[in-house]
Amino acid sequence: MIDAAHTARPERLRLGMVGGGRDAFIGAVHRIAARIDDQYDLVAGAFSSNPEKALASAADLGVARAYTSFAEMASKEARRKDGIDAVAIVTPNHMHAPVAMQFLNRGIHVICDKPLTATLAEAKKLAKATEASGVVFALTHNYTGYPMIRQAKAMVAGGELGDLRLVNVEYVQDWLTEPVDNKQADWRTDPARSGAGGSTGDIGTHAFNLANFVTGLTLDTLAADLTAFVPGRRVDDNGHVLMRYQGGAKGMLWCSQVAPGNENGLRLRVYGTKGGLEWAQEDPNYLWFTPFGQHKRLITRGGAGSGPDAARVSRVPPGHPEGYLEGFATIYTEAARAIRAAKSGTPVPEGTTFPGLKEGLEGVAFVDACVRSSARNGAWVSLNL
Repeated sequence: MIDAAHTARPERLRLGMVGGGRDAFIGAVHRIAARIDDQYDLVAGAFSSNPEKALASAADLGVARAYTSFAEMASKEARRKDGIDAVAIVTPNHMHAPVAMQFLNRGIHVICDKPLTATLAEAKKLAKATEASGVVFALTHNYTGYPMIRQAKAMVAGGELGDLRLVNVEYVQDWLTEPVDNKQADWRTDPARSGAGGSTGDIGTHAFNLANFVTGLTLDTLAADLTAFVPGRRVDDNGHVLMRYQGGAKGMLWCSQVAPGNENGLRLRVYGTKGGLEWAQEDPNYLWFTPFGQHKRLITRGGAGSGPDAARVSRVPPGHPEGYLEGFATIYTEAARAIRAAKSGTPVPEGTTFPGLKEGLEGVAFVDACVRSSARNGAWVSLNL
């Protein structure tokens, strides 16, 4: 079960939110995640760039401190004695950097939806500003919060797979197989708001981050073939990427939003000299482990063979489903541990793990490299970090 740091609740952190108003899917996800472990109170928000919608959304949520501008929110909250400790940024990609800058420059901690920014230049500028400010910056690559992903990471780090050779990761959906006219599709297929990568930036970054998180490998070069299959679409809706890691391991990444029959098919397979691991997001409480020359073994969340790294981020007894929302909650709770440490001037509790600036910068650099490689007919390129 989850450790005492999750169950013995200290005073809640005061949370603000930018974006995530009426009709915004991801805003509701973040709000639920922030409350699952009872770590935050949502006390302020600039929930929309539309002033009327921003105020109406705040009223819907019972948030008293409603703002019609994120700049005004940052300025006023920083001056309040009871101002927010952290802000959740749940806007389209192109707004991540300008919003984050307003808050981190005032010493307010940031929890940002992925990817870090829409462009690599923005990502590098934001990374420098965050490092100079000293604030906690968490990026919600929520799949890293799943207990069996923590288990897989621990097994790789413990040498149970031996020297890594092969990494195969995919994230495939079908919701953009045809032209779609709704809010979610509108900004995700607009390069001015999503960035140059379509499926690559939206879900490919999740797959890339997950592979890095579990394996601990560092990408050396990649070769990408990106395609926009739907006529008139301005960003890719499918990507095939070959990857070469430092140390000699090889990888393949497939991201697609035009693969009929797939809903949220995030899958990771890792193979080394001693064995292999397999995990699928749609069945997240199971991890398959096959030592070379032996039978395949099923490790379940909370079951035999599951270790302390998985247990620390589990909330319910074995056999009960735990997944997407709880993965988000893990990131929020890990960030809360770091924020409290920063406020008190104490060390971050041992074991605290969440994606941050490094992972965010790598993700945006991955998209940039994929776009550059594909434009050169799949040439091998390095990440511009």
